[in-house]
Amino acid sequence: MTPIFLLVQGAAGRMGQRIVALASASDAFQVVAALDHAGHPQLGQDAGQLAGCPPIQIPLSSAWSEEVRPDVVIDFSTPEGTAQIATQCRERKVPLVAATTGLTDDQQSVLRDAAGDIPLLWAPSMSVGVNLMMRLTQMAAEVLKDFPDGADVEIIERHHRFKEDAPSGTALRFGQIIAEAMGQETHRHGREGRVGQRPHGEIGYHALRVGDNPGEHTIVFGLLGETLEFTVRASNRDCYAQGALLAARFVAEQSPGLYAMADVLKFKT
Repeated sequence: MTPIFLLVQGAAGRMGQRIVALASASDAFQVVAALDHAGHPQLGQDAGQLAGCPPIQIPLSSAWSEEVRPDVVIDFSTPEGTAQIATQCRERKVPLVAATTGLTDDQQSVLRDAAGDIPLLWAPSMSVGVNLMMRLTQMAAEVLKDFPDGADVEIIERHHRFKEDAPSGTALRFGQIIAEAMGQETHRHGREGRVGQRPHGEIGYHALRVGDNPGEHTIVFGLLGETLEFTVRASNRDCYAQGALLAARFVAEQSPGLYAMADVLKFKT
């Protein structure tokens, strides 16, 4: 089997290291470049060793060399880095898996525009479990949208203390899915003070930042007399890394367009 040549952006970060480690241990991939920002103190070091693996003879670099010709790029970096790598992938006609969250509207537009010329998979979470729960949440929201007494929706997410955006991109995507099915127009981030009775037309978000939690999401549908909850918990970051590699194998074989994990998992629309 010919391996897929992989470029990893954000390779020195927590997620990037796991992607490098798992890709290096797989016959399906060959890491051909590992990028991070220009000021990173570990530039020049072997990307495999940075990931806690045997050396892979690929140094951590800040620039995509013209000589490096990957089959696909995986990005777990920053919103600014994602927009930049999307532009480069578009110019070089290389498929991209974009897994960074917290993008501005302008940065999202860069990705959508790039998808007109390259296969681009963009998802707030690469976890198979999270994406399966998104489908289950959609099913529940469609059933409960016309429930006589209404259903109150709350989204609770937990992540490690180092996460910079809140709520998580995954939590916001859950909220979008529910609002599209049920019609809520208000998205409330936490509550404080005398806020009055809870209106049915809102979705509440609550972001917890604790220790080294790699990710946990709970969707609560509150009814009169019973409560329905969906929860997905990551025990480590490998679920996200494995999902990103699965997405990379998928997008490397596609024609230009914007794809999601639902396409990878072959969910029926």
